[in-house]
Amino acid sequence: MVIETIVFDVGETLIRDDRYWRSWADWLGIPSHTVSALVGAVTARGRDHTDALQLLKPGMDIAEAYRAREAAGRGEHLDESDLYPDVRPALSALRGLGYRVVVAGNQTVKAGTLLRGLDLPADLVATSDEWGVAKPDPAFFERVVAASGAAPDATLYVGDHPQNDIFPARAAGLRTAHLRRGPWGHMWADDPEVVAAADWRVSSLTRLAAALAEYHAAGTS
Repeated sequence: MVIETIVFDVGETLIRDDRYWRSWADWLGIPSHTVSALVGAVTARGRDHTDALQLLKPGMDIAEAYRAREAAGRGEHLDESDLYPDVRPALSALRGLGYRVVVAGNQTVKAGTLLRGLDLPADLVATSDEWGVAKPDPAFFERVVAASGAAPDATLYVGDHPQNDIFPARAAGLRTAHLRRGPWGHMWADDPEVVAAADWRVSSLTRLAAALAEYHAAGTS
């Protein structure tokens, strides 16, 4: 099957999460290394990253804390330094090869605005809050297919997180690429279930572009 559209997760796929966790550490008045260690701990247990915040401040209403940070002028921020260095060249190369490129991940409405402000080489940028449904809900991947403009098996979803990206995308009939990047990407890269579910496993986005070029060349030879 020819891949027509490539859809990218955001956090730890396109965007480094360093700033995100540092900002929470600063807001809570906790050393950054403590936050990082707890994120690693919940990752190793296969738990959601927000569980790290609950360990730091049990019972915290994360949505309310987010709003308080925004009101205090210490909310979300993204700029060019938050992008992994392979993002622009890889996305540009994929578009040059004729793929439709979509960015869709579990982010806020504000993050969507910030991402679009970076003027990425993408045909569409959307977030879960804008769609009103988040991964791993199957309805999120229904929106992905609609945004793709291609059949599920002609759509490739790229992400680092097995539970949020690879497994539900595969269940929705999409092709999948697991990116060995960030805590989740490294922790679960060689897990047998991830290996079985991922059509491609790469350590960089530029390698993905090369792998797809090889795949399509082999299919037409």
